[in-house]
Amino acid sequence: MFLKQKILILGMARSGYEAAKVLIERECDVVLNDSKSEDKMNKDQVEELRNLGVRLIFGSHPDDLLDDSFDFLIKNPGVPIDHIYVEKARELGIEVINEVEMAYRLLPEDVTLIGITGTNGKTTTTTLTYEILKEAFGDRVHLAGNIGFPLCSFLKKLKKDDIIVMEVSCQQGENLKEFRPHIALFTNLTEAHIDFMKTYEHYKMVKSKMFYNQKEEDVAILNIENEDVLEVTKNILSTTKYFSSKNEVNGCYIKEDAIYYYGEKVLNTADVFIKGRHNLENVMASIMISKEFGVSDDVILSVISTFKGVEHRLEYVDTVDGVKYYNDTEATNIKCTQIALSSFKEPQILILGGLERGQNFEELTPYIGGVKAIVGIGQCRNRVLEYGTSIDKPTYIFETLKEAFPKCVELASSGEVVLLSPASASWDQYKECEERGGEFKEYVSMLNK
Repeated sequence: MFLKQKILILGMARSGYEAAKVLIERECDVVLNDSKSEDKMNKDQVEELRNLGVRLIFGSHPDDLLDDSFDFLIKNPGVPIDHIYVEKARELGIEVINEVEMAYRLLPEDVTLIGITGTNGKTTTTTLTYEILKEAFGDRVHLAGNIGFPLCSFLKKLKKDDIIVMEVSCQQGENLKEFRPHIALFTNLTEAHIDFMKTYEHYKMVKSKMFYNQKEEDVAILNIENEDVLEVTKNILSTTKYFSSKNEVNGCYIKEDAIYYYGEKVLNTADVFIKGRHNLENVMASIMISKEFGVSDDVILSVISTFKGVEHRLEYVDTVDGVKYYNDTEATNIKCTQIALSSFKEPQILILGGLERGQNFEELTPYIGGVKAIVGIGQCRNRVLEYGTSIDKPTYIFETLKEAFPKCVELASSGEVVLLSPASASWDQYKECEERGGEFKEYVSMLNK
């Protein structure tokens, strides 16, 4: 597989870079094409690939590049599903896959693969599962996938009985064909990424794809409270197991402020450091996977009680003068901010706003009761002011987070929370939302100086 073949990689980024290196080692003729200009690429990576013999074409997608001499098209997950090369490859009978599928076909048979997907919570669940299994099994455990570590980058490192914990996004799922995790987990399923996936029906199909590659001896762990999850997985062949945040089930569930696994108490919900009901679901999902490997309750508790979450996702930053600061910059839509607001009993100073995309702030109203004041920022700050005024919440607006932060400190009292959960993208002022979160954390750290 992938030996001395001609392969076009569409899109560089991390996955294209790692795939190219693997294919060159397998004596393939590799062409890598990206619409971005070369000066926008990582200079060292470009030089490395060029020295390895990869033919690099940047800045455009030439009409005559793709022809029937190619054996595979390996598409970066971020490339549109209806890209001109994707359509042409199908016309020419060239198989279109991605780096995940390619790496899967090269995996040793004696490793265990865990695939985690869903609309929300998959990064937290993947990271927490990895931390628990790493505590139990050490260097045998690897963190891969959409979380930022291409599966190709682990191929040389893998040894017998290693475990791969992998987040699988819908963009990655689009071009999966044979990818079959031994354990697959579905956190939840709601309408999302329709701009990329075109329809909700297609999105659901893509999300469920890896479950249908499983066999009877494999395990599928499902959120029983999510109707769409149950609907799209109703015909899978694998052994199904469930978790629930609402009812006692034959699996993992919450009862009397404790989490149980098949009737046995694992830990108290008060032992979970990360906030919110949604994070209790993520914790249960991680427990379900960990128990498939026989991990003890003591190991699970030691990790869960100290796990502070994934950076930029309802991330606890610090407590200064009795005020807790949380960075939820990844809340770039209303739904995520609803979840964040539902996670606190303490009064909150809410930082809201960013790129103007016509987001409907009124959808926050049922969740806004605990908000003491709103601080609006960014391009849509005037609409934030209109919204805050309409619901009789003290609202203050500033162009930048830098200007707004001192007001947040002034407004917050001991026992309260300052919450950056903007319900807005950051592209009006930042290249990515992580920059916004990093800036917020920097301002918090300066309070202690």
